[in-house]
Amino acid sequence: MKRLLDCTASDFSQMTGQDLKRAIKASEGRVLVAEVISAVAPLYPSVTNAELAAAFGADMILLNFFDVFQPHVEGLTASAPDETVHELKRLIGRPVGLNLEPVDPQARPAEQLLTLPPGRLASAETFAEAKQLGFDFLCLTGNPKTGVTNREIGQAIRTAREVMGEDMLIMAGKMHGAGVEGEAGGDLVGEQTIVGFIEAGADIILLPSPGTIPGITLDAAKAMVDRVHRHGALALLATGTSQEGADEATIRQIALNSKMAGADLYHIGDAGYTGIAIPENIMHYSIAVRGKRHTYVRMAASVLR
Repeated sequence: MKRLLDCTASDFSQMTGQDLKRAIKASEGRVLVAEVISAVAPLYPSVTNAELAAAFGADMILLNFFDVFQPHVEGLTASAPDETVHELKRLIGRPVGLNLEPVDPQARPAEQLLTLPPGRLASAETFAEAKQLGFDFLCLTGNPKTGVTNREIGQAIRTAREVMGEDMLIMAGKMHGAGVEGEAGGDLVGEQTIVGFIEAGADIILLPSPGTIPGITLDAAKAMVDRVHRHGALALLATGTSQEGADEATIRQIALNSKMAGADLYHIGDAGYTGIAIPENIMHYSIAVRGKRHTYVRMAASVLR
């Protein structure tokens, strides 16, 4: 199995979810996931935010605010709505994933919560539709003010695995409190929760990067990553607190601390500008964790390879 950072668009087109997992593991902590909001106007109208993130070095693209019952990516014209994801994958030559949100109606809100459309909620129906649309991986997490809880994430993992099959690559976890009382800062996730996610069927556990939420130090992040690895899963450390819009030095510090903590993948969020990290910060993050060689090759490689 090739390392993911060496894979071409042709390689990606033939990968199953578990092939993707093996390629990530083989990359030894040099895989960058860029999240973009599909439902807002792109930073530059000539290309989608997904294309821009890929051009600046991202290996995997994660779509946020995507409604599976009304498939659309701003800035992209597809021949039909159900071809949207396939067309995006054709253009960027990268694996494309989807955020779905396991909202807990019994969550104790720490702030006023939002109401999400059915097409963004984690359910058997949305999982089936996501599979039909052609997504390569699924991320079960919560945006701010949504009321997503760890309990509901665990149940959603089980349902997703039943509906989407054993081969689908599933990420799950929280990068911030998502508006829930008692699940924030150092109380965001415990060992029992991590183990529960893995036993439910998650391949990759999403955790906050050190320095992105209060109480998550390098030591705390490393302890969480070590737990994930001991139980046979991979760890994604996420920057989802608008620090994707910070200065280069902050990005580099988060990146290097995340690598020292043992991350297998690195996530950079969608709020540097509206809907995308500052593109240069995607590149700076990539250079910090794998150098200019791999970054420039990823940026330059044609989707025709």
